[in-house]
Amino acid sequence: MINSEMNKLVETLLQGDHAGALAEAKRLRAAGVAPERIVTEGMEAAMSRLDDKCTVESFNLLEIMLVGRAVSAVANELYPEGMPPEQGRATFVIATLEGDVHDLGKNITRMVLIGKGYRVVDLGKDCPVENLVNAAQREQADAVLVSGLISPVIAQVRKVRPALAERGLGGIKVVAGGAALKQSSAEALNVDYVAETAFDGARYLDELMRRRHE
Repeated sequence: MINSEMNKLVETLLQGDHAGALAEAKRLRAAGVAPERIVTEGMEAAMSRLDDKCTVESFNLLEIMLVGRAVSAVANELYPEGMPPEQGRATFVIATLEGDVHDLGKNITRMVLIGKGYRVVDLGKDCPVENLVNAAQREQADAVLVSGLISPVIAQVRKVRPALAERGLGGIKVVAGGAALKQSSAEALNVDYVAETAFDGARYLDELMRRRHE
């Protein structure tokens, strides 16, 4: 059930109206609504509805991108310096690994996770495994997310878990996604989970974080 105070924000987000969503977020803040409530009752509610719609009807890439852009605009308004660690539900580091310069899937995943209230540190594309591990250590990441559209990047993905273990970060979960990586199993990629879509990956992480805090 969406809080009536958040109805307009949720609707503008789902319409992909980033200017309207931004204006509504500013109105809510001016009315004294805490950023945390805007995230949980507005952004998360919108992403949940979009998730349900994509699951039931079809995976509309353009719609997801437009909603993601609106969500990102609101997140940037609420947290111009990035969501602080103490406010995010958890911290994830995300990257497209070295050898792959495609980042559309990564960007959509980042938007979905931000919309669900997570703190996401984006290392961009063509990212060396060492940079990923450094960021995971620095940011005290709860999970690292790697994306790959082309098959040559698979060799890089397989290096992530051993590289984390070498730093004493073996407890950090590794989630993979993207066209090339979806063709492989978690075992073959040496990761914890292979996500079919951004929402599938988000559901896995939601469950992971829920179990961790039980």
